Amino acid sequence: MKIIRRKSRQVMVGDVAVGGDAPITVQSMTNTITADAKSTINQIKEQESVGCDITRCSCPDEDSARALKDIVKAVKIPVIADIHFDYKLALIAADNGAACLRINPGNIGGIDRVKEVIKAAQANNCPIRIGVNGGSLEKKLLDKYGEPCADALVESAVEQAKMLEDNGFREYKISVKSSNTMMTIEAYQKLAQLLDCPLHLGVTEAGGLRAGTIKSAIGLGSLLMHGIGDTLRVSLTADVKEEILAGYEILKALDLRHRGIRVISCPTCARRGYDVQKTVETLEQKLSHINAPISIAVMGCVVNGPGEASHADFGVCGGKNGENMLYIYGKSYSKVKSEDIISTLVDLVEAKALNLDKIA
Repeated sequence: MKIIRRKSRQVMVGDVAVGGDAPITVQSMTNTITADAKSTINQIKEQESVGCDITRCSCPDEDSARALKDIVKAVKIPVIADIHFDYKLALIAADNGAACLRINPGNIGGIDRVKEVIKAAQANNCPIRIGVNGGSLEKKLLDKYGEPCADALVESAVEQAKMLEDNGFREYKISVKSSNTMMTIEAYQKLAQLLDCPLHLGVTEAGGLRAGTIKSAIGLGSLLMHGIGDTLRVSLTADVKEEILAGYEILKALDLRHRGIRVISCPTCARRGYDVQKTVETLEQKLSHINAPISIAVMGCVVNGPGEASHADFGVCGGKNGENMLYIYGKSYSKVKSEDIISTLVDLVEAKALNLDKIA
């Protein structure tokens, strides 16, 4: 099955293209106090280390909006300013280097305020993300629909988009998020039929690491497999790096984008020839710095081991008496002792990654 992506126009967030034929980007958000520029910079660099394409910083006050000036100079990836309630903070953020402004139509104010934000965005070559959330819909829509629902999310987004376009501004993308997975899916499906702007995917307030990843994988995966989505964030109550890693895993699972190690491993059984679980955990830790798309099959026995290893860059298949078969580029290569599996695979992956980096 080949996924055919929805055709959308493209916007530039700093030097990162979103929409059109650009790769689907993976985003995250800082949780430091933005006004503390040093801490925020350090966290963004952590995000960069695991492949974050774009990050977002909350700007709840003037000090935070002004701190962007130092932050954007010290990091490599574009920084979006997250603005709520006070539209003036969007103006300050744009003037201080924000690569994009995220505003919420439920709390940013009326047309006069939006016009001021548009002027600042145009003056600074800064796109806007219309961020609609089920938890902060406009009162008139809650009165109309009685409660948050997909139609209310879409109506809010379309109304805000019209407001931007009526004022000559088309450099925008949209998100319509809910903590309800099914509502999120329905809202994006409906919105995708109405507008051609890039769509930022997310299930908001998804939860902790395990539950949030599962909810996001279902919600985002359902949309992505139908070609909907140009950029995404997996919103987790967890270490911010986990959001990025989860985002890439979702894209890998759908063959939409490959970055870093892809581990194929069995759940193990009594036939296993070595400690597969410990091997996988250690490999993921030791190879987390690898950016190149490299696959490893870590299989416990000969039932499925040879078949999976033959389709991976590198693989190991469990054998008897601590003697296991090593596979390189799909072909059996040599025996490897159980205690040498990790070091052998790490060396092979790092060597391949270095060669790929040289080619790139």
